[in-house]
Amino acid sequence: MDMLKRFLPFLLCLPIALAAQVGPIAGVTIDQPRAAAKTPAKAAPKTAPKPGVELPPRAAGSKDAPIVLEVFSDFSCPGCKNLYLLTLRRLIDDYCDKGKVYMIHHDFPLPMHPHSRTAAKWAIAAATIGKYEAVTEALFTKQDNWSANGNIEPVIAAVLTPADLKKVKDAMNARANEIDAAIDSDMALGQQLKVVETPSVKVTNKGTVVAPMAPAKFTFAV
Repeated sequence: MDMLKRFLPFLLCLPIALAAQVGPIAGVTIDQPRAAAKTPAKAAPKTAPKPGVELPPRAAGSKDAPIVLEVFSDFSCPGCKNLYLLTLRRLIDDYCDKGKVYMIHHDFPLPMHPHSRTAAKWAIAAATIGKYEAVTEALFTKQDNWSANGNIEPVIAAVLTPADLKKVKDAMNARANEIDAAIDSDMALGQQLKVVETPSVKVTNKGTVVAPMAPAKFTFAV
């Protein structure tokens, strides 16, 4: 619980509440701007990935860390942008990189954002060359530049060398089925966990769920 207490200032920036002491914290209310799906998400289509090396995980930190965060986000979602740039980026540096937290990124592109899935494909392809966080940060930082027109490549090119950009584009083409399957798998998991808006975060501490998915405004006790 001591780790959770030290970790709480960061998590209060998330749409969640954690136990910071042995006793319960009741009536916690947190407001977080989110993007909500206007229509129910469709069932993820079945996409058979090509055999070969698996795509690298889109995660930060050690799998052995006691605290696990699962973040469902949409690259066109303003709330997701703020969450990543103001909180998660620092969390990666201060907690994930020190083995205290394992954070898993899940893509949950919403129907009203036509270019979010394409952005997710770029990010997943970048993960194949170890550039996932760099591309993710660029996509959120320059969200206003590409989310309306889908002109994503210049944003990616600005943070990669020409050689790395070529590798990412090659991965998008050669591993298109696997990348689509990864997004579909994230969406299926989100549907199973009743995700209907982004960002949504699930937190577990040593295997015990301490902050489940919750709507944009909520009150609960842990």
